[in-house]
Amino acid sequence: MKEQLKTEKSKHNIKKESENKKINKKKMALYIALLVIIVYVLYIIYLLIKEPTNIFTVEEGKLYQEETDVGYVIRKETVVKGQNYKNGMEQIVAEGERASTNQNIFRYYSSNEENLKQKIADLDTKIQEVMSSDINILPADMKLLENQIDEKIKNISTITDIAKLTEYKKEIDNLVTKKAKIAGESSPKGSYLNQLIEERKNYESQLNSGAEYVKAPTSGLISYRVDGLEEILTPDNFGSLSKEFLESLDLKTGKIVATNEECGKVINNFLCYIATVTSSDEARNAKVEDSVKIRLSNNQEIPAKIINIIEENEKERVIILEVKDQIKELTNYRKISFDLIWWDASGLKVPNQAIVQENDLDYVVRNRAGYFTKVLVKVKRKGEKYSIIEDYSNEELKELGFSDKDINSYRKLSVYDEILNTPNLKKIE
Repeated sequence: MKEQLKTEKSKHNIKKESENKKINKKKMALYIALLVIIVYVLYIIYLLIKEPTNIFTVEEGKLYQEETDVGYVIRKETVVKGQNYKNGMEQIVAEGERASTNQNIFRYYSSNEENLKQKIADLDTKIQEVMSSDINILPADMKLLENQIDEKIKNISTITDIAKLTEYKKEIDNLVTKKAKIAGESSPKGSYLNQLIEERKNYESQLNSGAEYVKAPTSGLISYRVDGLEEILTPDNFGSLSKEFLESLDLKTGKIVATNEECGKVINNFLCYIATVTSSDEARNAKVEDSVKIRLSNNQEIPAKIINIIEENEKERVIILEVKDQIKELTNYRKISFDLIWWDASGLKVPNQAIVQENDLDYVVRNRAGYFTKVLVKVKRKGEKYSIIEDYSNEELKELGFSDKDINSYRKLSVYDEILNTPNLKKIE
């Protein structure tokens, strides 16, 4: 019996060992399969890094040849300042708004302005009290004026422009005065009311006669950001600009010029200038009258023209750019950071290595379902890694010597076409 039990136990152990071996073999096979997959994936990644995929999908794109520079804003601007600048000033034409020649742009307060304003305010209170206490005032006329005054007061809370606020205040004062006159003519207390009105007029006259109004000597944008460089950075001294001179101004890039409380200025609103020092290859090859673009901090791209070039040294040049857009935006600054765009181009964007030459002509190789076709293209602009290409016109093909038959069969490249990254024309029929 014991021998039988030993035999059965032995058989059970043998069976269990056999099952364990099978499980271990399965695990080993699984590990090997996973290892093979990992090795394969790593190999594919290695190949992609070593030699990227040979197919590129054509897309619409844009190329820039640009550099980031620091520029000094130069304007034709005239500072205007009156005699009573110590009294404080009130803007009539707001910052950045345009004024015509001889238009009042701001005024200086009179020497006793606060006292006169207080007296006028006190009289307004008395006039209102007299009118409120008299029930014999003509209701229709008064109601109309009151509605107009209420409407003005309601609208004034939404206005932030100083010039418009001043205008609204004058309109409200005129309506209040008109209301008081009607009350004086129709009220038993008219004589006293008229006396208050005349007294108010007298104070108002003193207030206006004591103030000094400053006019614009010429038309242009009005600004109160006066920094003392108006007579230094001017279009009249381009020839004297140098890197050393510009850096000696010790200006902070992007700093907004502070508002001056004593004077203002009139700026030519048609154009301004930006002086920059650059040592790029494009700058070395640039010429006066060349057209470029600049991109400001607000991401606006505007056209510009080179109007002066000053040789700084063997590497650097001072370039003066003329701009006619975003003048109002530039009035806030004297020194800015901007992108100088030497050229830009839009169209079909392809890698440079996808373009090959044959007989001084440029080609790409199109792949459609494994069928390769050589396509003649014109390189519009070539960047560091990519080029913008386009098709030739029939007239251009004729100039290159192509026959009518060749022109009729001329293949054109389209968006989403697939092309070879590094084609070999010898292998293409």
